[in-house]
Amino acid sequence: WLNYAAENLAVAELSLAHNHLNACLHNAQQAVEKYLKALMIENELPFKKTHAIFVLWQSLTDNGLDTVLTEEDCALLDSVFMPSRYPFFSILPDATPDRATCEKCIQIARRVGETIQPTLQKPKSV
Repeated sequence: WLNYAAENLAVAELSLAHNHLNACLHNAQQAVEKYLKALMIENELPFKKTHAIFVLWQSLTDNGLDTVLTEEDCALLDSVFMPSRYPFFSILPDATPDRATCEKCIQIARRVGETIQPTLQKPKSV
C-alpha cells in the first residue's frame, strides 16, 4: 500500500509539473486513500471497498488514530475524486480543476504520508 501511495504522489507531482491537472487530482486523492488504508490494515481495522476519504478518516478517528486530516481536507479530496475520473459527475465549478486546488491536494497527500509512514515502520509494542 505504501509503495502504491508513494507512486500516486509522485505521479500527482509530475502531472502538476506538466499541467495535467485531472491526473494530478486523481493521483493525489489516491495517494491519501492508500495511506489511510495502509494505516487501517496495520491496525487491523476492517474497511469496505470505498474511495471516500471521509469514510476512511472517520473510521481511523473513531479508533483513536491520527491522520492529520481535517474534515475540510476530506471534503476537498472527496469532491475532486469523481470529476477527476468522470467529468460528468463534477462537483467543482465548471468541472475545471486549477493549479491552486492541485497544489493543496498534493500538500495534503504529502502531510498524510509524512505522518502515517513513520507510524507503520515502528514495531508494535507487546
